[in-house]
Amino acid sequence: MALDYLEFDYSEDEEGTGTWDAMACVKAERVPALAAEIERLLRWASQSFAGRRGAVEDGQDWDYDLQAQDDAGQPLNAGFDPDSGTLKLEASATGRTTVSLSLSGSARFGAALREAFELE
Repeated sequence: MALDYLEFDYSEDEEGTGTWDAMACVKAERVPALAAEIERLLRWASQSFAGRRGAVEDGQDWDYDLQAQDDAGQPLNAGFDPDSGTLKLEASATGRTTVSLSLSGSARFGAALREAFELE
């Protein structure tokens, strides 16, 4: 499952926890496609690692942070419901919507993520 909007930068800490950071900035008409891509990724993580979301340093496999804002830097509503597997992402009323997504995970999560989404 290749990604069209999210291009991740990878880093790793001294304990081996991986972090994947991505940012996308799109016009209002592209927000549904971006939201669908983020939803697909978070649904995959929630299903593939069910019950394993939380701080990796506490023994969990993965976690994420999702933020959205408009051109003026005002926050927009963005949230993923793991029970329904759906993402709600508010589009900017004027201009572009910028979304940042950070994933962190164990080596096991990282290997599965790379394989599922063709990440390097």
